[in-house]
This record gives sequence, structure tokens and C-alpha cells, in this order.
Amino acid sequence: MMNRARITRVGALAAASALAIGGLTACQSGGGESSGGDVTITWWHNSTSDPLKSLWADVASEFEADHPGVTVKVEGYQNEELQRTLIPNALRSGGGVDLFQAWGGGEIKDQVAAGYVKDISDAAADTIEAVGPVVSGWQVDGKTYGLPFQYGIEGFWYNTDLFAEAGIDAPPTTLDELYTAIDKLKAAGITPIAVGAGDKWPAAHYWYNFALKSCSPDTLKEAQSQLVFDDPCFVEAGELLQEFIDSEPFQDGFLATSAQQGAGSSAGMLATGKAAMELMGHWNPGVMGGILKDDAGQDDATPPEFLGWFNFPGIDGTAGDPTAALGGGDGFACAQWAPDECVELLEYIESEDVQSRFGEIGAGIPVLPAAASSITDPNLQQVLEGLQSASYVQLWLDTAYGPTVGGAMNDGIVALFGGQGTPEDIVKAMQDAAATL
Repeated sequence: MMNRARITRVGALAAASALAIGGLTACQSGGGESSGGDVTITWWHNSTSDPLKSLWADVASEFEADHPGVTVKVEGYQNEELQRTLIPNALRSGGGVDLFQAWGGGEIKDQVAAGYVKDISDAAADTIEAVGPVVSGWQVDGKTYGLPFQYGIEGFWYNTDLFAEAGIDAPPTTLDELYTAIDKLKAAGITPIAVGAGDKWPAAHYWYNFALKSCSPDTLKEAQSQLVFDDPCFVEAGELLQEFIDSEPFQDGFLATSAQQGAGSSAGMLATGKAAMELMGHWNPGVMGGILKDDAGQDDATPPEFLGWFNFPGIDGTAGDPTAALGGGDGFACAQWAPDECVELLEYIESEDVQSRFGEIGAGIPVLPAAASSITDPNLQQVLEGLQSASYVQLWLDTAYGPTVGGAMNDGIVALFGGQGTPEDIVKAMQDAAATL
């Protein structure tokens, strides 16, 4: 499901880096072109439960019906297995999969460098244009190697009832206002923020957002393209994070708390009213609904009714854009050896019909602008409004910087959270990692 899409970025970075090792050249198990005879497309995704699993099965059947002689073997796998093992092994072996889940950024850049991914720039030109700017995360050196099917941003999900109880009239728009809200929640005996630092990546995302709101968009773009981190704003991000941690906004035992597993997780704390806020992606309402059903005795997986959402606040006195947002998406790419029909299937996934159905089932935010009106879930509508209001959207930093730099960055941030590192250590680790590439 979508809520699992990014849950292993920290743990999976080392495995993903193996794709670039040795500059392997993939063998052509599928011939790269349709011979005009029977064709089989093997499609792997990370949706192991409904409603998205059924939608992808329907899409495969519909494509087969419209393309006589084409068989689509579609299979959903648990995200960690897919990202850490199945996809890397298949790409290195040169077969086994044709259409596969692709997260963009540095990961797909490494896959392209190793010769594993089909360039779809010309074959899917009209679809690329229809999808628009969010496709940039799946582009390398001006060419397109995959297409996102959903794209969302993260922010603070909050309990509107607890905010009202603490006397908070409106969600914070500046860091100073966030501190004021935290103080009011503490005064009311309410845990301000839950964080699943035991899973590491939720902790890392605090530094990402402080960097996003401290560095100018131009600095962030240069950092992503050139892996240059000498602007003082990157150290400033760590200093701001250190001040934030020192203000004690999190629950007791946050370093050992998981993010999404059960009522005791950070998502579970927000869902059950034990904390007022959680910084998390657009998938969080679905996670909370599942926790309420499976661990809190709720009859179904309906998310809590009290949810509100706001973007990570702007920071006065910095070069950052206060409306900037941090996000990412899920997409698909065709292996270099995949038949031409693979690109046609990818374009069908991006069609207005499929994208609208994707929005209607509440699985995420479709990337096709023409399908935006299909979103009826009020929680996703809040995120969509935030996405539309953002003047700049930065891809998740570990995805943007690739596994080598992203892994070093995440380790440095987690060390800072645990009191074992400094703001300068984070940047030095990133610079040292970039120097090895």
C-alpha cells in the first residue's frame, strides 16, 4: 500500500547502491521490442492489499483485453522485499521483470547509469507532457526513464480537538508559532508531537524540513544536481534541529518508538489521542485507520475524524521559501529489455481514466492534473491543497541524493537525535560520501 512506499529508505539505501556497482550491462531477455507475436509483461508493484491491489489487477486485465496477444503477469510484493531484494536482483540478472516500481531521484539515476532502464522520452512524449513537472524526479540528463503515478507531500497531521483544548486557534505557519503551540499543548498536559525515531527515517525527515526551510530553492537544486553542500544553510538546518530537540517536543521514549506498527507507534499515538501532532507523509490517515481497526477495536479502517494538516512552517530570517514542500511519489519504469508494450502499459496507468479511479479509491494523489477532481477523501484534499500552494517541491532528500550520500546523511541525523553527533558532522558525512562518487 502507499503508506509503505517510503518506510525503508534508511535501511534500503545500501542495498539499492548495488545497482550501480560494476557498470553491469543487462542482457536482453525480452528483446526490447515486440516481435509481433505473443508478448508477456511481468509487472511488479508494492501494493499487497486493497483497494490498490485490485485496481492494478483490473488495469492489467483491461490492458490485455485491448491488446490481443499480450499477457500481463502482475504481482504485488511487500515493499522492503521488493525494494531491497527483488528489483535489484532482477535488474542485475537482466530479466524477471519488465515494469517495476521506481521511486525516482538518485535511485533511478544509478539504475540508468548501469543500463537497466528504458528511455521512454520519445515513445511516451505526450504522456510526459500531460503529467507535467513532477516527472522531473524520473528524468536523468533531460531524458525520461519512468513516470510517477502518485505524488504527495508531507506535513504535520494534527488532532483538531486537542489543539482546541490547548487554546490553539489556527495551525502554525512559522517556526515561532509552532513553538508557541508546543508550549500551549504542554501547559494543557498534552504530548505535543509523536515521532517514530526507532525506525530512524521519521527522525531524518525533521532535518530534511529544516534544510528545506533554511536553504533557498536554488541552493537545494544545486545540491541535488551537483551533490554540493557547502552553503551554511545545511549546518544551520542541523542547529535548528538541535534547538528543536532540546525544546523536548516529543513523547517519552521517542528514540525507541516505531512509526507505523500498532497503537504504541507514533501514528498510533496520534490516532488514539495520546499526542497532538506527527510529521508524516500523505499516507498517514490510512495507516491510522488500519491501526484503529487492527489494534484499537474499531469496526473498519476509517481514519480519525479529528485530523487536520499543515505544511512544515516557514522560518523567519532564513533564505528558505516558507511555502516550499517536501515530498515524493511512486512510479513505474520499464526495464531496458522490456517489450515496447511495456511503455504502452505505463501510459495506460497514466491515463485520465486510471488516474481518476486511483484518486477515487483514496490510495493517493494522482499526478495527472486532469484527475485532481477525483479526490474526494478530505484528508487527501488537505494535502492536495498544500501541494498546489507550494511554489517549490523538493524530492525526499535521501532519494534525491542517492543511496551513498543519502545513507551518510541519514546516519548523521539519527546520531544527532541520539545525542551522539553535531550539525557539522551531518554535513561532513554528506561531503565525504559525495567525494567517493
